[in-house]
Order: sequence, then C-alpha cells, then structure tokens
Amino acid sequence: GAQAFLNYGFQGAVITTILASITWQLAASAFPMAFLNNPVTYILLCIALFLEFTGLCAGAWVLARVEKKVQRFQYDEVYVGTPEERIANGRADKDFGDDVGHLTGGGFVGHA
Repeated sequence: GAQAFLNYGFQGAVITTILASITWQLAASAFPMAFLNNPVTYILLCIALFLEFTGLCAGAWVLARVEKKVQRFQYDEVYVGTPEERIANGRADKDFGDDVGHLTGGGFVGHA
C-alpha cells in the first residue's frame, strides 16, 4: 500500500518535502504572529542566529559532528582494513587499466 508507494524514493522525497518544509512555511505565512510568539520558534531562532554568529557556514556540520559522536562512526579502515591488510588477507583492490577514468580512454579510440 502506502509503504510500497514511498519505497520508490522520488515520491517519498516529494511528500517529505511537502510535509516537512512547505507546511511550516504556509503556517508561518498564514499566522505570522502566532508562529513567532511560539516559545519553541524563538528558541530555534536563537540557536540558528548563534550558529550564524559563530561563523559556521552551515549548522549541518555541527549536526554531523554530533551524530558522528553519538553513532560512533569510524574511518573505513576500521571496517575494511588498510590496503596492506586487504592484500595480506587476499582481498586486494581490483586493478584497472591505465585508461579508466580518462575521456580519451578506450571508448574514444579511433574517433579523432
């Protein structure tokens, strides 16, 4: 039913955008005084202004660092090992030809 519809990604993104973003903008534009007099709005505004005052370009970096601490994220080497460890375990990286990643590679040979 509804979950299968949301699993497509695009529809879920559109619905999430509408519900999470535009709804609050419509509420704020329809009832500006009630919206601004809300204490939660005032607290969030003060936090946003403080983050802007600190010189951080985006509060997302702060949130990412907090989530990194909470979720205990680690570098990839912890999970998959260093290149030397992968070679020792017989799981070395695949070797690609010299032309991989270049626009003049094999796909354009003979088309000068």
